[in-house]
Amino acid sequence: MRIHFIAIGGSAMHNMAIALHKKGFKVTGSDDVLFEPSVSRLSKYGLFPDKEGWYPENITPDIDAIILGMHARADNPELLKAQELGLKIYSYPEYIYEHSKNKLRVVIGGSHGKTTITSMILHVLKSTGKDFDYLVGAQLEGFDTMVKLTDEAPVIVIEGDEYLSSAIDRRPKFHLYKADIGVISGIAWDHINVFPTFDNYVEQFKLFIDTIQPGGKLIYSETDAILNDLVKSDHSEIEKFPYSLPAYNIKYGITNIIAGQKEYQLQVFGEHNLLNMEAARIICENLGINTEDFYTQMSSFKGAARRLELVGKNESAEFFKDFAHSPSKLTATIHAVKTQFPDRKLIACIELHTFSSLNKDFLSQYAHTMDEADIALVFIDKKTFEQKKMAPYAAETVKDAFAREDLVFYNDPAELQKRLESIVMKDTNLLMMSSGNFGGINLPNLAEKIL
Repeated sequence: MRIHFIAIGGSAMHNMAIALHKKGFKVTGSDDVLFEPSVSRLSKYGLFPDKEGWYPENITPDIDAIILGMHARADNPELLKAQELGLKIYSYPEYIYEHSKNKLRVVIGGSHGKTTITSMILHVLKSTGKDFDYLVGAQLEGFDTMVKLTDEAPVIVIEGDEYLSSAIDRRPKFHLYKADIGVISGIAWDHINVFPTFDNYVEQFKLFIDTIQPGGKLIYSETDAILNDLVKSDHSEIEKFPYSLPAYNIKYGITNIIAGQKEYQLQVFGEHNLLNMEAARIICENLGINTEDFYTQMSSFKGAARRLELVGKNESAEFFKDFAHSPSKLTATIHAVKTQFPDRKLIACIELHTFSSLNKDFLSQYAHTMDEADIALVFIDKKTFEQKKMAPYAAETVKDAFAREDLVFYNDPAELQKRLESIVMKDTNLLMMSSGNFGGINLPNLAEKIL
């Protein structure tokens, strides 16, 4: 099989290219901009494009399939040539489904927690010696790639993103997988540039439930009122399994799950992570792993990359970074750190980086999300507004939106770094949250200076 990736540099795309290369396919690809880690990883497998850009001559009749990334526009020269030649064109979720039609498909959806739930399931399946394929949105310890595709594995576990599949396929990705077992972790409005109203966004999860195959199963968080109402209104002939917080305690800054007569010490913490763990436990139970074995393996789970990831610590302070960027994720992450370390001051910094978070009409969704932090910092790199062709706004607009008068706003990474370097990390935790990179601030170096 000869496969060509248009926009091979994307997170899922380059991992999928590597997975198919390992399977023995002849893989080529192109992109106009490539960043780490895709540059190093594609180079390692001999898949890095000879030159950046789009070249119609790359598209020839002997190509068996084109896989089109979301980064490629509808007028992409290579895409137009592929359409002219009548080649088979897939978005990557379409191709994943084609590959896994004969497997048991487990699809993890929801506005938050998808990567963590998927990661927990993969950790337990690997630790218990199960054979499985997967697609996950973060690099995991012990896993070479974020995608694995084989002919032999009977199960595939897929992180099901609700964002659009490609420029020529406007369906959300998780609609295309046709889950046998589906998860919805919660619903909180996101992707305002694609789903302009909350009702329109919620509708995507209703449609996801409709795609679960006859006789299939839905696992959902009953702690989410919107999701509860949605599930109650659904009359699909599928089994439904609600989940909520398990029994737990916190001793000496460590969270322990209580199951039966046993306690299982965890390396992760926060109620949102405990909810994620319950979803993962029910999935694993459906895949033949009992509760005791599940929690035993979860004791060694360190978390997915950038999800409450420990950057550094000393005897009385810890420095975390997290991928949180939406209002619901921001609230949950701050609450988790404050609950785990109630006697420490919490300095929380959020970078607004996505189209949704920067949209002035959406900004009010952040009201009171940082109330639990002792000191609240918000950063928007002034260059981000320029890159996204959006009009910048003043600090007062941000303070009003977050409903916090003492919030401090920065739009210059040098000024933010200066403030962070002045922090005295004694009986204090620092939490840095972003899907971006804080204007290039080196967080490990910062940790060394302040800790």
